[in-house]
Amino acid sequence: MKHRLPQWRELRPLMQFERPALGRGPRLAKAADLWDLRRIAQRRTPRPAFDYVDGAAQDELTYRRSRAAFDAVELLPRILHGTAEVDLSAKIAGGTSALPFGIAPTGFTRFMHAEGEEAGARAAARYGVPFSLSTMGTRSIEEVAAAAPEGRRWFQLYLWKDRAKSQDLLQRAQASGFDTLLVTVDTPVAGRRHRDTRNGMVIPPKLTLRTVLDASYRPEWWFNFLTTDSLKFASLSDTSADLPTLINSMFDPTLSFEDLEWIRSIWPGQLLVKGVLTREDARKSLAAGADGLIVSNHGGRQLDRAPVSFEALPEVREEAGDDVDIILDSGIMSGADVVAALCAGADFVLVGRAYLYGLMAGGQEGVERVLGLLADEVRTTMQLMGAASIKDLQPEMLRLRPAAAETGGL
Repeated sequence: MKHRLPQWRELRPLMQFERPALGRGPRLAKAADLWDLRRIAQRRTPRPAFDYVDGAAQDELTYRRSRAAFDAVELLPRILHGTAEVDLSAKIAGGTSALPFGIAPTGFTRFMHAEGEEAGARAAARYGVPFSLSTMGTRSIEEVAAAAPEGRRWFQLYLWKDRAKSQDLLQRAQASGFDTLLVTVDTPVAGRRHRDTRNGMVIPPKLTLRTVLDASYRPEWWFNFLTTDSLKFASLSDTSADLPTLINSMFDPTLSFEDLEWIRSIWPGQLLVKGVLTREDARKSLAAGADGLIVSNHGGRQLDRAPVSFEALPEVREEAGDDVDIILDSGIMSGADVVAALCAGADFVLVGRAYLYGLMAGGQEGVERVLGLLADEVRTTMQLMGAASIKDLQPEMLRLRPAAAETGGL
């Protein structure tokens, strides 16, 4: 092989140097998937806030197992089922969602990014999917309704010891157009989240030398924190306390199925029970008046070593039957995960951590990037599987790798 010096006329067309692009848009556009957004979020968010999202309870076994279960899935394509157009819409909780997933309820959201719940609600409305507001949200019921009046809104309830306050929350949610209630039943007390303890998480956050140093090289977060209104749980108390103390002082550890029946008697809309992982609890929840079930282990943030939501899904579906809405929550980080959940028996999926990674990476634009990436991944995956609509996704299109099946998905 003979070598020669390159000629300028040959090099010049190859030299296409781009001008540096600044701002959220170019940064977010480089993210190829949700894991890229997670990496951006980690760079741009102080450690206590990032760890609050990224962490889980105790040894974080349930969190890791939830991801491992999705990694163990094989999706079985149907060849020669060409699909030019894919219908991604889903019917859920008495309404329609443009996509088969929505935003899960998350607490302390404005600590992740100052735009908080308003960013999530607006992004969800733009994509035509439900947004769920947590009892521990940092924007009130009325503020979220005003931020995205055209969007579909769900409200998540932790039952308080003070029943009158719980009833007041439900009346406010109904008056503000929230059509579906998610009753979370896996939080009688706070899970032991070691990352939060080590980071000294309190509400509102305290300025210590460590937190100042951690935030000092993240100027956007720091500027937003100092120049926006104070951070608090909008529906709870202004009292400064660590997270477990706040939860344990306000929420009711004696919550029972009789309480669920009481909630059913005062809530006129759709009612979904969040935190169901067994056949027995599915049966009892439906008997107490639930319209649907959310199969969830709280993202591994409550009981460590709890069942993996994805693995519990078939049992809950079998018990509930085909006519009950079943939503899968916990562990979703890609459109392929969404498709796997739908194949396994879910009617719909909720994303929590994934949404917050986008929020931390770039506010509302970051949340929209999450929803857009998931939508594109779901569409591509369905086309490759020969599925024209959500109804085409069936259990026979999914299997676990043999080695994973022998170890329970690990």
